[in-house]
Amino acid sequence: MSPVIINRAKDYNQVKDLIRIFPVTAILGPRQAGKTTLAKTFQPDYIFDLENPRGLAVMENPQLALEGLEGLIMIDEVQRKPELFPLLRFLVDNNSRQRYLILGSASSNLRQQSGESLAGRIGYHYLTGFNLAETGLENLNALWLRGGFPRSYLSLTDRDSMAWRSNFISTFLEKDLAALGITVPSSVMYRFWVMLSHYHGQTLNYSELSRSFGISDKTVKHYISVLEDTFMVRILMPWHANVGKRLVKSPKLYLRDSGIFHALQDITTLFELKTNPKLGASWKGFALEEITAFLSKRDSEVFFYAAHQGVELDLYWQDKGQYFGAEFKYMDAPRTTKSMHQAIKDLNLRHLWVVYPGDKWYRLTEKITVLPLQQIEKIRQY
Repeated sequence: MSPVIINRAKDYNQVKDLIRIFPVTAILGPRQAGKTTLAKTFQPDYIFDLENPRGLAVMENPQLALEGLEGLIMIDEVQRKPELFPLLRFLVDNNSRQRYLILGSASSNLRQQSGESLAGRIGYHYLTGFNLAETGLENLNALWLRGGFPRSYLSLTDRDSMAWRSNFISTFLEKDLAALGITVPSSVMYRFWVMLSHYHGQTLNYSELSRSFGISDKTVKHYISVLEDTFMVRILMPWHANVGKRLVKSPKLYLRDSGIFHALQDITTLFELKTNPKLGASWKGFALEEITAFLSKRDSEVFFYAAHQGVELDLYWQDKGQYFGAEFKYMDAPRTTKSMHQAIKDLNLRHLWVVYPGDKWYRLTEKITVLPLQQIEKIRQY
């Protein structure tokens, strides 16, 4: 892969708007996704890194450290000091010359804690790894294989990228989870994560997972919630429409980053990927993340649809009062199916896209279009 310059203008502009609107802006996302790099482009007047022992020591007396400052103040790895949030509320309420840019690697707990203390004062931006709009459409295969973590994607070779991801997984399990107060042994969580990778794109069955791993349903849910909260897995909820059918009510599980999925499946090269039984599942997860990023949809704004009669839709969302859907197919020339027509009827879809790895788009019906992933901008035409 030739060297590329990564432009994250969309994320920059969105964070810039939040800094203008709110006294506190939070950038949340997985470790090594580029949060610190993005934050530093705003040239903070002060930087406190709570992963650095010095930064952590300074925050032993946070009011003394912060109350006399002016300008943009960046606090990295803020989840290490959740007790800061009530203080930040006091500081921004009493000093209009302060703006805070806080960065965190955990989602639900951090958002709950900050939201309770900083309600009306904080805006959130979720930063994932690179996506196609940033890497360039011509680099689709490299992004799919290596995933979006900057150091993985920008590695000189596929094997270097795999080595980085393997090391990332080890560090995440051995150090990052412990720093978040997670006491699950790293070897146990690694085996569990590998097992989850075999369920990538499938409906979650907690009882089946608990039997396979020899643990309780409650423990399975806890392990999954840990991986979800740290942005490693996506739990895609089903859409429950009142359509008079027996609907699937269990969520689906996806590993968010295709590169991490491939590392857990021991897939190093594009040839290995394209000859692997998990090829279709890999494409589905990768395309789903790309579409979601393109639409700028939060996790709570996208769903799948499935009825027990066999009707399924991989992705469903609403936009400006209209309903849309997408199917993800790794095949040369997708065709319509009975399920697609029924999903359009059940959900009153304005349009359904069948996203595939080809290079030509074509209409199947007035409401169904086959679309190359590289041409997802056409979604905006509806």
